[in-house]
This record gives sequence, structure tokens and C-alpha cells, in this order.
Amino acid sequence: MNIALDMMGGDYAPLEAIKGVELFLSQNKDDVQLTLIGDEIKLNTLIREHLIDSASINLVHASQVIEMQEHPTKALKEKQQSSISIGFHLLAASKTDAFISAGNTGAMMVGALYSIKATNGISRPAIGAYIPGDNGKLALLVDVGLNADCKPENLSQFALLGVLFSRYILNIENPRVALINVGEEEGKGNILCQAAYPLLKENKRINFIGNVEGRDLLKDKADIYVCDGYTGNILLKFAESIYDIVQQRNINDEYFNRFNFEMYGGVPVLGVNKPVIIGHGISTAGAFNNMILMAKKMIEQDFIEKVKSNFV
Repeated sequence: MNIALDMMGGDYAPLEAIKGVELFLSQNKDDVQLTLIGDEIKLNTLIREHLIDSASINLVHASQVIEMQEHPTKALKEKQQSSISIGFHLLAASKTDAFISAGNTGAMMVGALYSIKATNGISRPAIGAYIPGDNGKLALLVDVGLNADCKPENLSQFALLGVLFSRYILNIENPRVALINVGEEEGKGNILCQAAYPLLKENKRINFIGNVEGRDLLKDKADIYVCDGYTGNILLKFAESIYDIVQQRNINDEYFNRFNFEMYGGVPVLGVNKPVIIGHGISTAGAFNNMILMAKKMIEQDFIEKVKSNFV
């Protein structure tokens, strides 16, 4: 398998990306080839300094970088030689099997939608993120930002995408699905939630347990929490702020340390035709290593084909 990395994306690129590659290769040298995309001069220097095995990598030069503040669509159009643009070109041409970046999130989402496209039968791909439960488990929150405005059928598809990811990547055999709402009773919520509830209830391919409230998210109420991307993004950013406060106050707590999303690497784009993983801008070596491991598992599990077979 061949996994491509945008080596120039992120606040600490390319050093932390190289360190992540070094960490991954120290434990995985079997059947994985890494394609490193970025400034050839900078990367070659770091590759030598960190004694990266040249037999395990391919180096693809990218003369441009899409900066964090740039408009995604405009940047992708104008910077064809950027590391993100080249990454999606290689992925779309099947020269690589997965693509990872901690760069411009908008550019990664636009690139995924317009280069490798949404899977047939999926009206809107989504992004999933992890929510650490107080019992040590991880739940999946979906969508967390790709779709600010949704239709009820979108939420039903998000639920199935979450189920497939939880089953095959997180190893949860029969994941429980809940709809985030302002009350537990059926009929609660805004128009979207009221209309989505019966669709989720009638969907025989998911284990729908009903509505949950915001206070339930950190409890073991469900394995997948479904909402529109507007709500999900607010919840995700709120969860990130918890870790920031814990760090600022020098609190060392096993549970709150799990709000460090670097532990999990990036988040998958669910519902597109190839594995795409988006990392946080502050990703360090551990995060890059974990993103490569996630991409590896998605390929090994033939995850994309499993998704396609459920949306024919």
C-alpha cells in the first residue's frame, strides 16, 4: 500500500511530519510505502538528519504551499503545484491509496469532494471526530463541520457512515447510534431533529437508541452521536477548549488528558471514494504517526468498498 502525506501542511511542518514518518517507520517497515509531498530541498535535509530509510519512501516535489488562511477553492485552483493539490492528483490517479494532511482544512475538504468525489448513493460526505467517554471508551461525533445545513436524510446517512467506521476501524461490533437533541423524548427538537428521528428509527442497518442531550455526550450513552455539522463543530471546539484549560492550569488527570486530540491523529472524511484524513493544524509527530496508522487500517479493512456496498 502507498500512503501519501502533505509534508508542508500544519504549524510545525515539515519537521513534525518527518518525525511522524520516523516514528511510524520505526515500528512498521513491512508493506507500507510512504509518499512524502513537499519542498524537496527541505525534506531531503530532514530525511538525512533523521536517518529515514529511503527504501520506504517516495519523495514528490511541491513548489507551493496552501497557507491556513487562504480561501480553499481559490487556492486549489491557483496553486496546482501545492502539496495538497498534488496529493489529491496522486490519489485520484490511483498512484497512492490514501492521503493525509494537517494543512488547510477547507482545502482538504474541497479537494476530497471535487477530486475523488462522493461515494455513489451518498448525498453529502461528513467528517467524524472522537469524543472521549468517562469510562475509557471513544465515541464518534458526526458531522463536525462539513455540512452546516442538513436535511433529515443526511443525518440518516451520517449515522450509517458512523456505524461502518465504528465497526471496521474502531472495532465496535454493534455500535449504538443517538441523535443529539434538546430532549430525550421522541418529537423533541427543531424541525431537522423531528424529521430525522423517524428516519433513524426506521433504518434497520443501524442500532438507533433515540435522542440524547448535551449532558450525555461524555457518558456511555452511545457509540455514535449524530448531528448537523454546525452543531458538531461547536461541540468539537468546546471539547478542544477543555484540554486547553486543563493544560493551562497544570492539571494532570487521566481522563482530561484524553481530550488531547493529538492522541488520535486526524479525523476521517466519510463518504468519499478514497481514504482522506485531516489532521489538526498543531499536529506533532505522534499525531502524524496515528494518522498514518489510521490510513493503513482503512486500507487493510478495505473500508471504502464496505461503504460502497452499503450505499448501492
